[in-house]
Amino acid sequence: MISVNDFKTGLTIETDGGIWKVLDFQHVKPGKGAAFVRSKLKNLRTGATQEKTFRAGEKVAHAQIDNNKMQYLYADGDSHVFMDNNTYDQLEIPADQLEHELNYLKENMSVSIMMYEGETLGVELPKTVELEVVETEPGIKGDTASGASKSATLETGVTLQVPLFVNQGDVLVVNTEEGSYVSRA
Repeated sequence: MISVNDFKTGLTIETDGGIWKVLDFQHVKPGKGAAFVRSKLKNLRTGATQEKTFRAGEKVAHAQIDNNKMQYLYADGDSHVFMDNNTYDQLEIPADQLEHELNYLKENMSVSIMMYEGETLGVELPKTVELEVVETEPGIKGDTASGASKSATLETGVTLQVPLFVNQGDVLVVNTEEGSYVSRA
C-alpha cells in the first residue's frame, strides 16, 4: 500500500478495479476542511483518463508494472508481433490496443512492453523517434512568417505540422507523447 501523499508522476496504482498511471497530481490544503490530493489518472487497460480526488493520507494499492524491452517485428493481420531481445519469445498485441503507438512504430524498433501479473497492458515508446517525411508541400522561399508551418506525412502514415524548410525525404525527430516535430535528424 502507498499513501496518496507520496504520489509521483508515472507512479502506477490499483484502484476502482483498474490499473492507473498518475499523470499529474496536486496537494490541496483549503482554508476550511481537510487536505486532499487532486490527481489525473490514466487507465492502462483502456487508455481513458480521469480526474480523481483522494483524502490526504488515504492508502491505495501500488501496482508493480514490469517493463520488458522488446523489438517490434511486423504486423500480422489485426495484431502486431514483438520479440523479447533476451529469450527470443514472441508476443502478439492486438492493433486496437496500440492505436496511438502505431503512429510512431517502425519495424525493428526497440520498445518497452508494460506487463502486470502476466497481462499485457501496452507499449511504451521512446520519448522521441526518427521518422522519414514521405509527403509534404515544398517550402516557398520568402513565404516565411514567424512560426509558419505546413503539414507533412511521415513513413508511418501520421501527419503533423512541421516548419517550412522541411522537405520530402528528410528524417525528423518526433516527440511521441505530443505527436509534435522536434528537429531534423
